[in-house]
Amino acid sequence: MAAVRLGCAERDRADARSVVDGLPTAAEIAEASAELEEPSRNQVLLERDGSLVGYATIRWWRERDGTWVYLHRGYLLPEHRHQGIGSAMLNWAEKRIRELVAQQGTSRTAVIGASATSSEQDATALLLAAGYRRVFSLVEMELDDLRHLPERGGELPVGIRTGPIGAPHYRAAWSTVVDSYADAGFIREWPYREFVATADPACWRAAWDGQDMVGVVLCSLRRRDHTLGEVGELSVRADRRRLGIGRALLLDGLRSLRAHGATTARLFTGTANPHRSYDLYESVGFRRRNTYARYRKPLA
Repeated sequence: MAAVRLGCAERDRADARSVVDGLPTAAEIAEASAELEEPSRNQVLLERDGSLVGYATIRWWRERDGTWVYLHRGYLLPEHRHQGIGSAMLNWAEKRIRELVAQQGTSRTAVIGASATSSEQDATALLLAAGYRRVFSLVEMELDDLRHLPERGGELPVGIRTGPIGAPHYRAAWSTVVDSYADAGFIREWPYREFVATADPACWRAAWDGQDMVGVVLCSLRRRDHTLGEVGELSVRADRRRLGIGRALLLDGLRSLRAHGATTARLFTGTANPHRSYDLYESVGFRRRNTYARYRKPLA
């Protein structure tokens, strides 16, 4: 499976260092497969003449508005494309998704989802021909050298301080992030137990006004490459925005990544972000690298 991803990389112009959809190792693919529900039924492998030439995977989740998204993602070696194999993979995924929806009783709000990078021309054409429509996009950005962060512009308003996040602050940090998406669409539910289970606070920072948390930045190092840091979340309470807290937190988090060995940083954000996050990220040196389109299709 890792060889399939590598074999698709040149044709699809894959970004090996992407934090959204890079080139996973065999061990990372095995770990992700083990986390699937019924992997033998929700993941299909395609063999031709005894060799693996492609695979597809189905995952699902509920969004904050109650929508159930059943997302399929497939990879097929370029030399086996345009022969009906990709369409067969897609048909398998849609059939299996309809079975899952029937079993789970989610038909009232369920949709079929898929994704493709802007450079995956074959996958994009296949999805559009099959009736999918683009509903939103993610942009991945990179700051290529953490040694040269802005020295100015990270001042905090009077009375606001920043500091690390420890276990006693987890619920406040989780609430700050979840509440920041109150008016946003296409947001996956994030139960507190999942937040705790994946907590990695070494490079997390928060802003406080007295005892009240008013913002957080959740940064982490990539497990297989500690020179690459990721800004997973940057959230500021709605009543404290436009005061410079977000910029100060972002720079604080980036300095923390640098102190832990990172030399570059990545993040991703939605293109429909109403808070003009791009301006903030670009102001500290981030530049756009990749665009990831998310597609949906009615269940019927």
